[in-house]
Amino acid sequence: MSNNTVETRRPDGTHRVVITGMGAVSPAGVGVEALWDALMQKRCCISPITRFDNEGFAVNFAGEIPDFDPVEHGLSKKEARRFDRFVQYAIVAADEALAQAGLNMEAEDATRVAIAFGTGIGGCDEFQKGCDALREKGPNRVNPLFVPTMIGNIAAGNLAIRYGMRGECLNVVTACATGAHNIGTALRDIRHGYADAALVGGSEESISPVCIAGFTNLGALSKADDPACASLPFDARRRGFVAGEGAGALVIESLEHALARGAQPLAEITGFGSTGDAYHMTAPDPEGAGILRAMEDALREGGFTADDLGHVNAHGTGTPANDKTEAHAVRELCGPEKGAAVPVTSIKGAIGHTLGAAGALEAIVCALSVARDTVPPTTGFAEADEECAVNVVTEPLTGVRQKVALSNSLGFGGHNACLAFSPYPAQ
Repeated sequence: MSNNTVETRRPDGTHRVVITGMGAVSPAGVGVEALWDALMQKRCCISPITRFDNEGFAVNFAGEIPDFDPVEHGLSKKEARRFDRFVQYAIVAADEALAQAGLNMEAEDATRVAIAFGTGIGGCDEFQKGCDALREKGPNRVNPLFVPTMIGNIAAGNLAIRYGMRGECLNVVTACATGAHNIGTALRDIRHGYADAALVGGSEESISPVCIAGFTNLGALSKADDPACASLPFDARRRGFVAGEGAGALVIESLEHALARGAQPLAEITGFGSTGDAYHMTAPDPEGAGILRAMEDALREGGFTADDLGHVNAHGTGTPANDKTEAHAVRELCGPEKGAAVPVTSIKGAIGHTLGAAGALEAIVCALSVARDTVPPTTGFAEADEECAVNVVTEPLTGVRQKVALSNSLGFGGHNACLAFSPYPAQ
């Protein structure tokens, strides 16, 4: 089917899917432009932990949301009291995305608008408060709303209630690949006609005592004594990731639906790959076979090859194993020459690792990159590692017209996701 001479279907007859709205809450602040500006300026948004008293902890820094007031950003006082932070972040990001998309639910068939919005961990604050209340005051003092406050699917549920979206409502949980897998799941729903539009993304509130202690004892977190050197994706000095928090939200819809309601597409999602390592509970397969297949699948679905690749927005956590594995996979995807030349960037140098929100925030940045012909740099990168022999971007690349870019996400358990983004209209 075509709309005003624009072909809205792919060659296989399925729907083309575009992004029409985006919203972000990140350690750079509230809003997509706050995130983009921090990345372009190579501003490190990692700071000392203030969320709790971290005396006795080996980790001192995190990517907290600065001066976040949910009421100031559109929540009622009752919602601010009742919703855990991951739900608050999700709502603020979603409000921004829906405002940009101009999606009027009163004019929509609500049963055709889906939600796929996840979190890697869920309500850490409420979980910790509930356990403290049980231990210190007994079972009768545990909050009666303990369960519906902390469970991971409640962000998606509250978003559906807030906007009146009655289509499929999901919380896909794949640890640090959660945001990307929620986008990919809804992408497939729209492609095959199960929904016309969807609100998608991920949210996280991981900066809590139990989470920081657990990740620290696992050996996953950076113990750097300088925040500017704490999160160093692909750098030879990297020693672990920095926990971050926030949310990324996108409104995606079939191109046919977007054009019919007069929306302006921001970028097109041209491919999605999803694979499993079946290797280890926390470590990636060192051969990178899983993320390689995900990248290949995402390119293939869009009708592209590695020769068309403009850049890779890498998972790039700053852990020794992840970055080495991902760099190897990029080299395998592109071949030695192209693999050493294709620009690679990671936003985690600026904001840390936002876990379940990471794939959504990185999808937003990758979509902006192809829309604005610009690849943001990797904050903090200074010392190349011969085991990560890829072209890490150290200064903004402007005027870079791209056919397709990839955004990678990897999660504990061996979950891999890759999203392919292209400019709209195609260049």
